[in-house]
Amino acid sequence: MLADAVARALSQSAHAVDIARSGEDADRALGAIEYDLVLLDLGLPGLDGYEVLRRLRARRNRVPVLILTVRDAVTDRIAGLDLGADDYLTKPFHLAELEARVRALIRRANTGASSDLVHGRLRLDMAGRRLYCDSVPLEVSARELAVVELLLLREGRVVTKQQIVDHLYGWEDASTSNAIEVFIYRLRRKLEHTGVDIRTVRGMGYIIEKINAD
Repeated sequence: MLADAVARALSQSAHAVDIARSGEDADRALGAIEYDLVLLDLGLPGLDGYEVLRRLRARRNRVPVLILTVRDAVTDRIAGLDLGADDYLTKPFHLAELEARVRALIRRANTGASSDLVHGRLRLDMAGRRLYCDSVPLEVSARELAVVELLLLREGRVVTKQQIVDHLYGWEDASTSNAIEVFIYRLRRKLEHTGVDIRTVRGMGYIIEKINAD
């Protein structure tokens, strides 16, 4: 029930969320898919959270890990952090605090301490979940915002359609290549006046870049 509630809350903030309901499922998913963040319960059936974390770090996977658990003893916290966890939150917790920690860990992993992603006149406030041109807010949907976020986080690199699908949708959601093209088309229209364009790299994907004024 808690996993479903957390997934709903994060999905409403335009995060794509997969739920693994056992330690074995979590270990398999983490070995096959590149995630931006892991919320890890220690009391998983099968492999416990400690073992999932140990195997994750043994594969030299540095994805940020936030442990969620009822275990609040100092020794439990030390054990998790020593195995490579990045943060620790005990149950019960407020969803607002969890979401703030999620934003902070993703931001830290990708951009350091700043909560803003800036590209030319375009600025994405990751904490406030707003997109601006100069100081003027742009009206974009949650998923359009998520597409911009992914492109800015991977600035200078081509982002494939599959990476966008993985960023926008969880396992249980259905999507098509056409849906991604629609998001890109809408964003291009909304960014026309900003001096920033989303360029198609044929056969590969998309890259965000400034438009040459000349």
